[in-house]
Amino acid sequence: MSNKDNMKVKIQEVIHTLMERVMNKVLYEDPFKKDEHKAKKPLYAALVPDEIFKGSHFERRFVTPFGNVWEKLAVVAANAGLGFGQLHYSIEGKINSERLRRITQVLNKLEHSSPQGEKTKPDWQKELNYIIEGESTEIIPITVICDVYAESKQQDKRKFAFELKAPLPNSDQTKVSKEKILKLYCMEPKQIDEAYYALPYNPYGERNNYSWSFPARWFNMKEDEVVLIGDEFWEKIGGKGTYQAFIDAVNEIGREYKEKIYKDFLGIEPPADAFDELK
Repeated sequence: MSNKDNMKVKIQEVIHTLMERVMNKVLYEDPFKKDEHKAKKPLYAALVPDEIFKGSHFERRFVTPFGNVWEKLAVVAANAGLGFGQLHYSIEGKINSERLRRITQVLNKLEHSSPQGEKTKPDWQKELNYIIEGESTEIIPITVICDVYAESKQQDKRKFAFELKAPLPNSDQTKVSKEKILKLYCMEPKQIDEAYYALPYNPYGERNNYSWSFPARWFNMKEDEVVLIGDEFWEKIGGKGTYQAFIDAVNEIGREYKEKIYKDFLGIEPPADAFDELK
């Protein structure tokens, strides 16, 4: 089996596992109950067809667990592309105390306005340069657990760390990710070659159009080189064409689950054009 075919199989295994769990949840463990819905929300039930809320019931039980799936797919991509990937990998190193102080200082400035009410705009390279200049004889051992670790099996043996978040992350988790990435770049000797803040896809389309405000407090999402969004991330960890390979692999099994959702969950036959986009 070729590397590409093996990646497709692994992708489909991850998606199959997710979808079987979701279908079991919405059909057996936690089904939509019309009578209960009408009792709790009589006004809504009187005005809006049950099918609308039934769809929302499914969506909530699908979207939440999908967050963990991105990390698993990233490991699949890393194994097929760079050569090795692992979830929640611990990276141990040493950082001098002045660099740690400066990391805290930089994050505080981004989080809080100055006494004059001015806000500091994120600038990754400027911040990192300032922090790296910090020197102290006090050395502190640090452990950073990254979301996804990857290592090249090529001759260069380069090591990568990724903080992989949902496409619309909140501010707190982004702050934590930035602190972790800064620490990784401040370790001496360095334990990784590259570290990134990554989003699996861009709901706004182009990188220049990304406008979710919460992560923008900590990163310049349009310009910081430490930020990877969509294809940038997948090509870094899996090689050129990786994201499209995901789409193609999922499309192959999409019909099976769409049909199940229409018939078993919604209780209707799929419309004539239900599978057009999967062709």
